[in-house]
Amino acid sequence: MTSTATATPTRTTWKIDPAHSQVEFAVRHLMISTVRGRFAGVAGTAVAEDGNLATAQVDVEIDAATIDTREAQRDAHLKSADFFDVEKYPVLTFKSTRVTDAKGESFKLAGQLTMHGISREVVLDVTAEGRGKDPWGGDRAGYSAVAKIKRSDFGLTWNQVLEAGGIAVGDEIKISLDLELVKQ
Repeated sequence: MTSTATATPTRTTWKIDPAHSQVEFAVRHLMISTVRGRFAGVAGTAVAEDGNLATAQVDVEIDAATIDTREAQRDAHLKSADFFDVEKYPVLTFKSTRVTDAKGESFKLAGQLTMHGISREVVLDVTAEGRGKDPWGGDRAGYSAVAKIKRSDFGLTWNQVLEAGGIAVGDEIKISLDLELVKQ
C-alpha cells in the first residue's frame, strides 16, 4: 500500500505597520476642485496561505477621529454628526470576503466596509508593490489599493446647495491605500 502525503498550506499573519501606511481619500468640493484627506489611525492584519497575500483574509480598522484634511474647522465638521459622527461611530472597518481577478501582481479584494454604522460591499483594486527584509531581519510587503464609493451609500448625506447651482460636497469618494505589512 502506498500513500501520498498532502501538504497542508501554512497560514501566516501579516500586520499593518501604521507608521509606514497611508489611508487617503479625495472628494470634489464646490464642483470645482478636489479636497484630499487622510486617516492617521490604521491597524489590521492579513492572514494568508504560504505567504501569498492574494489569498489573504484581511481585517482593517480605521480610527475615524484621526481624519486630517489640513483644515481644523473642516476636520471638526467631518467628525460631527453631519458626517462621520465619531462619538457614535468611532471606527471604520473593512473585512475581506474574497479575492478575484488575480493577474500577476494585481488582484481585486472584495469585502464589507462598515462606516457610519452601515456595511456595504466594496471592491479594492490591489497591486503588490514589493516584498523584502527590513534592517532588523523582518519580512515586509507593500500593497497599494484604490476604490470608489458613494458616501450617500453609508448615510453620509450632508450637503449644501450652492447659489449658482450644484452642491458643496461630491458624493463620489476616491479611496487610496498604501500599506506596509510586517510578517508576524
